[in-house]
Formats: sequence, structure tokens, C-alpha cells
Amino acid sequence: MTAENWNRKTWTLAGPVILSNVSVPLLGAVDTAVVGHLPGPHYLGAVAVGALIFSVVYQGCNFLRMGTTGLTAQSLGANDPDEVRGWLARAGLLAVVVGVFLIVIQVPVIWASLEIVNPSPQVAPLTDAYVSIRIWGAPMALLNFAMLGWFFGIQNTRAALATQIFMNGVNIVLDLWFVLGLGWGVEGVAWATLISEVSAVALGLWLVSRNLKRIGGHLHPASILESAGLARMIKVNGDILIRSMCLQTAFVLITAIGARMGDLTLAANAVLLNFQIFSAYAMDGFANAAEALTGEAVGARNRDRFRRAVKASSLWALIFSVGFTAFFFFAGPLLIDTLTSVEEVRRAARVYLPWVVILPMLSVWSFQLDGIFIGSTWTAEMRNGMALSLAVFGGALYLLVPDLGNHGLWLAFCIFMVTRALTLGAVYPRLERGVS
Repeated sequence: MTAENWNRKTWTLAGPVILSNVSVPLLGAVDTAVVGHLPGPHYLGAVAVGALIFSVVYQGCNFLRMGTTGLTAQSLGANDPDEVRGWLARAGLLAVVVGVFLIVIQVPVIWASLEIVNPSPQVAPLTDAYVSIRIWGAPMALLNFAMLGWFFGIQNTRAALATQIFMNGVNIVLDLWFVLGLGWGVEGVAWATLISEVSAVALGLWLVSRNLKRIGGHLHPASILESAGLARMIKVNGDILIRSMCLQTAFVLITAIGARMGDLTLAANAVLLNFQIFSAYAMDGFANAAEALTGEAVGARNRDRFRRAVKASSLWALIFSVGFTAFFFFAGPLLIDTLTSVEEVRRAARVYLPWVVILPMLSVWSFQLDGIFIGSTWTAEMRNGMALSLAVFGGALYLLVPDLGNHGLWLAFCIFMVTRALTLGAVYPRLERGVS
């Protein structure tokens, strides 16, 4: 491939992912808007707490997406269509098993979640109702994770885009109908999400069948439970699970420490974190492209293709990070004013705005290296790097926050992102040498 071909290949994979990711905050905005029209803030609080519970649980299960991508991409590169089918079957089976397990343990999960979050007496029963309905969609939600990872692995991100846009579109329509039309309240939001997850799986399975005809090969049922394949999948997914829990811990620490600094600081940080989340959603598209392209190169044992994939996807990620930094620098105050009308919060957010201005260029390298290591299934190194980064983050918080306050919190977060990149960057030369 020429350099131009690699750029086109990167955009073919990254573009649909970016569009798909943009639909996620849109769905959140619609959920907020429809519940925000109900009489009383406790309805909005219940959906917010319920969504937080599922966010934590499902983020912990994101290994079903990431692990499936790397394993599938390597089998594609090795020209082994039977294993391309096999990884989908194994991931799908694991998704359903984990989803059913979540349904079985829903009572203690809901109790523990409410004890930890400790919502008001008005919010708690509504949150219970929301979670009790939506939890029944867990097997379908996790199966969707597995199919997304498989679509990324076979480099068909358009199929992933189709399922995500369809799911979020159905969710938005049903939100409006159930809540504003039928008056179902919080339960309507939960039912809308549950039905949209089931609908997305139905569409996903249809797209899977179409792709299987193109890929060829045969699924051997006995091979699905073959010990070597299961052991490899469990190892990769276990490493990613630990890595994801460390990452979630870091974000929980940011929120918890910010909350101790007062409601004003907490609100300002919540506004500014939207900047980081939005840029991360976009740049994740290039990390996903890196997963698919490097995984294929590793499977084909082609170091030259591996290097070209890394170069093309990382170049575009860097360009986007520079663009976000410039955008936040010039438009940051306007974005803050758009996100909040409280003047005190606006002033506080502007004080800390410089930190989120520089974050895209600091965090892009950790995103890209995550994609490269996921595609290569070097997940133990990812796990170890994230654990070390979390330890450094904890040390930075201990040293910086007492003297610098919220500036110290943001500086520690920047150090965390840089450390994530440095820990993986130190191992990268060995990874590249191993592709042969």
C-alpha cells in the first residue's frame, strides 16, 4: 500500500467509529431532556444514578469488545476464517453467560450500588425501578459489545456504525413515546433502553450472517469450547478487565476528590470533563483503526504493514488532537457558557480551562498505544502499565492536591495520561520487533 492508501484505510475504519461515538452523548442528552420535563428533580436524579450504575458495570465488561477485536483481527491476518468465526462464537457465549449472571445477582448489585451512591429517599426507589427493568437487557447489551469487537476485527466498522446508530435511534424514539407520550416516567426510559438493546442485537446478527458469507470458512462447534482458545480468550479479557477497573478507579478518584473541594469545584470539573470525554470519543476512532490494522498485521506476521498501520493511524490521531487543542483554546469559554448558565460555575470552569486545552495532545498517545497493544493482544503489558500509572496518579494526588487544590487535581490527571503513554511506549519497541 502507498501512504495515501494507508490514510484512506485508516479513515475507512475510523470515520464510522467517530460518527457512532458522537451518537452516545446525543442519546444522553435526550434522556436528560425527556426526564427533565417531569415534575421534580428526583426523576432526573434517578436516571442519572441508574445510568451511572450501568456505566460502571458495562465499562468493566468492555473486555468483550476490545479482546474480541484483537483476537479476530489476528485470525483475519493469518487467513484463518474458521477462527474468525470461532472468536465471535466464544465472545458471544461469554457475553450471554456474564449477562445472565448479572440478572441473577441483580438484587445485591442494586442494594450495594444504592448504599455506595446513597441517593435521597425520593430518588432511591425510582433508581431501583430503573435498574430492575434495564438489567434484563444485560445479555443483549454484552452480546452487542462482542459483535462490535468482531466487526472492528474484520474491519467492517460500517456494520458497527449501523448497529449503534440504529440502537440509539430506537432508544431516542421510544424515550419520547414512552415518557412524554405515554407518561411512563423513569420506567419508560429503562424500557426504551432495554428494547433498543434487543433490537440492535437483532440487526447485528443479521449483519453478522452477511459478513460470514463473505469471510467463508466453517464454524466447528467443538472448537468453541476447545481449551487453548478459551484459555487465550480468558487471559486477554482478564488483563483488559483489570486495566479497565484501574481506569475507572482514576475517574472515580477525580470525582470524589473534586466533590470534597465543594459543590462549585465539583460542578466546574463536571463541565470541563465533557471536553475531555468528547475529544476522547473522537480520537478513539483512530485507536480502533489501530486495533484492527495492527491486529491484522500481527496475524500476517508482517512488520512492515504493522509499522505503516501505526504510522497512519497515529498521524491522524495527532492531527485531531492538535485540532481539539486549538478548538478548546478559542471556543472554550463559549462552550462553558453553553453547558451551564450558572455564573459562578462559568467563572470557576474558566480558571481551570487551560488544563483541558492541553489534555488532547497529552492523552492521544495513551489512546493510540492502547489500540496498538489491544490489536497485538499484548494485554498483560497494558494491565501492568495501567496499574503503574494508577499508582503514579495516586502519588501525584497525594503530593499536589494539598498545596495546589483543584489545579493539583488536574495536573495529576495530566501526569496520569502521560504515564499511561510512557509505560506502553517503553515496551513498544519490543512489541514491534516481535512482529515477524
